[in-house]
Amino acid sequence: MKKILIPFVLLTIVIFISSCSSTKQVAYFQNIDSISLAASRGLYDAHIMPKDQLTITVLTTNPEASAPFNLSVRNAISTDGQLSMSGGSLQGYLVDNDGNINFPIVGSLHVQGLTKNECQDLIKSKIKPYLNVNENPIVTVRMSSYRVTVIGEVGRPSVIPVTTEKMSIIEALAQAGDLGIYGKRGNILLIREDATGQKHSTRLNLNDGNLINSPYYYLQQNDIIYVEPNKVKAQNSAIGSSTTLWFSVVGIITSLASLLVNILRN
Repeated sequence: MKKILIPFVLLTIVIFISSCSSTKQVAYFQNIDSISLAASRGLYDAHIMPKDQLTITVLTTNPEASAPFNLSVRNAISTDGQLSMSGGSLQGYLVDNDGNINFPIVGSLHVQGLTKNECQDLIKSKIKPYLNVNENPIVTVRMSSYRVTVIGEVGRPSVIPVTTEKMSIIEALAQAGDLGIYGKRGNILLIREDATGQKHSTRLNLNDGNLINSPYYYLQQNDIIYVEPNKVKAQNSAIGSSTTLWFSVVGIITSLASLLVNILRN
């Protein structure tokens, strides 16, 4: 009886240890109850970078006064070949490699590194000299090209538009269908490009609650997240179509040999 129980107990212990190990690799923010999140205090603001597409609107109590500062796409052409004066959608401003935009009337404005609110204040200060004293313009700036890319071992690899100009790595992964069972949660690769075009990479650990305190917790425009496959997925991938074919051939040969042996016996 003891000889039967010993293997059973050993098997139970192995299964229990494996289960604990799997939990440690899968659960997010495992130590979050024991760390301080003080470093994460503060609201995140995206900063304008070269190649960002900005949509800028200027409103005043007198529409005619603000009209020169609102570029609209006028692409309607009448039957006689004349350009129609009907208004279209607002034209975007592409931030050049030097971090500048060419704003109507005012000219070149350096907007790189500014937040949306700082850019609005800058434009407001530049257009006020062209308006009446009692005019208080309302300037709205939106980053219309803000997006991040998530690829690898996730449910839906995709390019994700960020309409709120603020997205954490957790939100991005959730929108991409979260990590699959083969995704490495402790070794997420983040590739980021700075304002000079230089690419940087860093590794993030979803199992560690300190991720929330990380400067990489909130994503910047054009960030790339790559979820690497774990060892199990890599080993499974090694068994390709050629290996499967060999297994099939061996199975057929074994079946034929067995049949031949049975015939010879009879």
